Amino acid sequence: MSEQSPPEDAPGAYADALPEYAERVLEVAERIPAGRVMTYGDVAEWLEEGGPRQVGRVMALYGGAVPWWRVVRADGVLLPGHELRALARYRAEGTPLKQAGRSTQGHLPRLDMRRARWDGGAGAEGHT
Repeated sequence: MSEQSPPEDAPGAYADALPEYAERVLEVAERIPAGRVMTYGDVAEWLEEGGPRQVGRVMALYGGAVPWWRVVRADGVLLPGHELRALARYRAEGTPLKQAGRSTQGHLPRLDMRRARWDGGAGAEGHT
């Protein structure tokens, strides 16, 4: 997510201006259940198009209108610059986290990817 992200209170205002690939990425992000996550690579694989960098770029530019905190890095590290906002969302949704070690910068937890990762299975009828 970046300064270029649309405001969270205006999800439909940018729909006409979005490239088709961005729309598809954001649709996948909206399907991810509360308390679960998909990696950038998972989203690209789900779409059978692009890669983690392309998905990350879409999320950086347009992700503010969807549950951006549910599309994450594969290593479970919280999104740099948005760690505290994301952490509050994860705790509210009950997303599995791993406690931070003493050597972890800022003592922030990581996502427990083994337990939090969603494969698009239950409740995900068909690919977009």
